[in-house]
Amino acid sequence: MTSRHDPVEIACETPANIRKAKARKMSRVAGSNEDLAAPTTFAPLGNPTFRSIWLATQVSSLGWLMQTVAISWLMATISTSDLMVALVQASSNLPAFILSVFAGVLADNYSRRRVMFAGRCLMVIASGMLTASVALGFVSPWMILGFSFLIASGGALNDPAWQASVGDMVHRRDVPAAVTLLSVGFNTVRTVGPALGGIVVASFGLLAAFAVTTLTYMVPLGTIWRCKWKVRSSPLPRESMKTAIYDGLRFTAMSSEIKAAIARGTLFGLASIAILALLPLVVRDHLGGGPLAYGTLMAGFGTGAVFAGLANSTFRRSLSQERLMRLSCVACAACSLSLALTSSIAVAAIALALGGAGWVTAWSGVGVSVQLASPRWVVGRTISIYYALIDGGIAAGSWVWGTVSQTYSLSWALEGSAGALLLVAAAGVLFPLRERRESEPDPLEEFDAPAVALNLKPRSGPIVVKVEYLIAERNLEAFLDLMRQRRHVHSRVGARNWTLQRNLQKPMQWTETFRTPTWTDYLRLNHRLTEVDKELDERIFQLHAGEEAPQMTLSIERPTSSARKPDQSILHLPRHRA
Repeated sequence: MTSRHDPVEIACETPANIRKAKARKMSRVAGSNEDLAAPTTFAPLGNPTFRSIWLATQVSSLGWLMQTVAISWLMATISTSDLMVALVQASSNLPAFILSVFAGVLADNYSRRRVMFAGRCLMVIASGMLTASVALGFVSPWMILGFSFLIASGGALNDPAWQASVGDMVHRRDVPAAVTLLSVGFNTVRTVGPALGGIVVASFGLLAAFAVTTLTYMVPLGTIWRCKWKVRSSPLPRESMKTAIYDGLRFTAMSSEIKAAIARGTLFGLASIAILALLPLVVRDHLGGGPLAYGTLMAGFGTGAVFAGLANSTFRRSLSQERLMRLSCVACAACSLSLALTSSIAVAAIALALGGAGWVTAWSGVGVSVQLASPRWVVGRTISIYYALIDGGIAAGSWVWGTVSQTYSLSWALEGSAGALLLVAAAGVLFPLRERRESEPDPLEEFDAPAVALNLKPRSGPIVVKVEYLIAERNLEAFLDLMRQRRHVHSRVGARNWTLQRNLQKPMQWTETFRTPTWTDYLRLNHRLTEVDKELDERIFQLHAGEEAPQMTLSIERPTSSARKPDQSILHLPRHRA
């Protein structure tokens, strides 16, 4: 298959380039010792771009929390259905489940700043429409859910690009602190946002709360328009939506760290969301309070979250991430059980502070795990997949606990949530969160492609890569172990149909084979390899027993059913990294 695109300019990689890469590695390793010094929680705020957008985001979050109180209370007053009240949380989280993967592809292939701006625009428009509807008196339960869905859709478009941009703005060593700051900032606002929302609703009415929220959504819109930050650009063309989604899903599926974080986050969201989804009903039915009491209890939840966020760096130094996750589940379970049994606002506030501490500790942990396990070329997609699944779990949990509350009782739903959280803590046996003290090394993105005899186009392909090795029997076990690692490395960055074959006539001869759909995909694969991946290549080459370096053959497949005689490009190269 060929395309009408211009030919690709290519040159040969030389041993000098390999030596330079080794020199760069030594320099990076020397500097990494400084990176290992644990930064303080507030260190990323020294970056003016991150600080400006982070602060603007807090203003927007303040408005969102006020709007959440207003929407939840409006739904509780116009609908007698417990399920409809719980579905407010579902409508706020379902868009991330549906749209996040596509938003992640946009974040990795286009300007993240522009993607963030588009998402913020949608939030302003949807919030303005909701305000106008309330002003005109056109409100119904399904209309409320619809506008809530649209506002959350803007957030689903913005959030993966914003999270992925954190690594573009701050130094790698500051990424854990920056991710924690995102939770700390939101939960700091949570201490005053719900209470402020309750005061505004009680004193000035729902319309005032919705109007103020719309104004707060405009603050990050202006900040993103004004701020710019440097993003490393790729010399290769953008991936198609289908290929980009496939690559993101494949990388996520092959990363045990990301899979464990997503699994635990999804289960935690499903089990713990009952605390927030059913809180309006707790206030109305168990505590006999109004919107001010609801806002005050939400503030208690946020207070616990803030204190836990500020202590997060200390927790991470003294406890493993898995132990922190288990403690978070236990704390949220205690909160949910207390809400089911108490009729005191004071006791409920204390329980919610404990639940808030567990909430922010859990989400900070799984969020940092996904960030640190994701190279820059795929971080938007891994974060979006993470968001899609955890928000799907939260939306499903809102529906499940709302249904249990309506069918049986509110107490049963909260007690069931507590039991489910204890099971999530025990799930660490199957899906333990792994420790990673520093970020995944960034791809080198420095690859000199081999010269070929044909005039290849970017979409020419499929490309077949074969590398032949001569391995002595004494080195066979070590070779096979390294090749298993090589298969994993190459498959997660784009290699397909990877196989390893042994010559029956010449048992010392082994052939590694894999394919890429196009020539551009072959180049992209090599651009994604990291310094550690190249190191693995060197270890394999050292086991090669031939006088000359391992020989690589590049071929292009052609269908035998073609009417015209197909071209076949075969190029033999010495000791070249595929």
